[in-house]
Amino acid sequence: MAKLGFGAYRFSISWSRIFPDGLGTEINEQGVAFYNNLIDFMIEKGIQPYATLYHWDLPHNLQKTMGGWLSDKIVEYFALYAEACFANFGDRVKHWITINEPIQTCINAYGVGIFAPGLCKGVAAEPFLAGHHQILAHAAAVDVYRRKFKAKQGGQVGFVIDCEWAEPKSDKMEDQAAAARRIDFQLGWFLDPIYFGDYPESMRQRVGEYLPKFSEKDRELMRNKIDFIGLNHYTSRIIGNQPNPQPQEIHFYQVQQIERTDKWSSGEAIGERAASEWLLIVPWGIRKTINYIVKKYENPIIYVTENGMDDEDDPSAPVDQFLNDTKRVNFFKGYVGAVAQAIRMAPTFVDTLHGHSWITLSGRWDSPRGLGLSMLITRTGSPDTLKHQPCGSHAS
Repeated sequence: MAKLGFGAYRFSISWSRIFPDGLGTEINEQGVAFYNNLIDFMIEKGIQPYATLYHWDLPHNLQKTMGGWLSDKIVEYFALYAEACFANFGDRVKHWITINEPIQTCINAYGVGIFAPGLCKGVAAEPFLAGHHQILAHAAAVDVYRRKFKAKQGGQVGFVIDCEWAEPKSDKMEDQAAAARRIDFQLGWFLDPIYFGDYPESMRQRVGEYLPKFSEKDRELMRNKIDFIGLNHYTSRIIGNQPNPQPQEIHFYQVQQIERTDKWSSGEAIGERAASEWLLIVPWGIRKTINYIVKKYENPIIYVTENGMDDEDDPSAPVDQFLNDTKRVNFFKGYVGAVAQAIRMAPTFVDTLHGHSWITLSGRWDSPRGLGLSMLITRTGSPDTLKHQPCGSHAS
């Protein structure tokens, strides 16, 4: 990383490596030593650490004994875990991320069951309950940092939200409203409670009793408990209104009453497809997403914490061919250009965007699929040497 000129590196801390039972009863000194060595080495190489506390690896004991994110008790235990990390690493780590993409845990872990713990009971309330407790856990961690560590360590604590841009299908009012709902169910679900004290009204109307309520104590805990927004953005979709009847059971996508597609009415695709079916290359989508966040949440600090694309890389291809990843180079140029345009379009917000991070250095481990399609900007050589060679995209 140092040779490639990286000034920062985002990594995740495993809750179980710090507290094996998740409860904070006994700290694992070997785990602490592992991360101390990693952080020290990064600092030595001039690389600024960005540490994520939770990236979907929940201690098994917490799921087994209390239902994981479905229990309100987890808020307290997450705060204890966060405090231990701040105490042990905060003298060197100045940028903390509490939770990465909480929506993925809600839907994929407690809804459709493709992430651990793999629950797919069809219980409508569970994804929203998991989200509720993640929001409160984030706020509790920020509260601990500000009370006990901020004055001495001087760091920042943020929340990483993923969002695909929702472009209205037409100028019709109903399509415009549908696109706004789609963003409410992505960004608004997790940011509105922190900034405004409650979930978006569009969610309250459609999810109803399945959406938990915040107490006054909760609102006090959440209020402005965020130093920066981490934005994970890859792609965009075209959204139209779909006034389907209210289902008897709340389904996350159906309840939004939207039509989500990747093609315009003319049949033209919204963007070129990458290797993954879901990833279409739409640079202007990140511009619109950033401008939306800046306007709605009153000029917060934003870090683009994930952005990138996978390609159909052939490991058996000649090295020169593999390293000349023109498609990925063009992707990065397009998205960086769109971010620059977002800043130019709102010159009073020029200080908003503080960083842009690519995924990933040497491959991408995806929870349901494992190490599959590559988003890498380096090529790993044979098992004998494991030598890394930079692709053309590393300089983008």
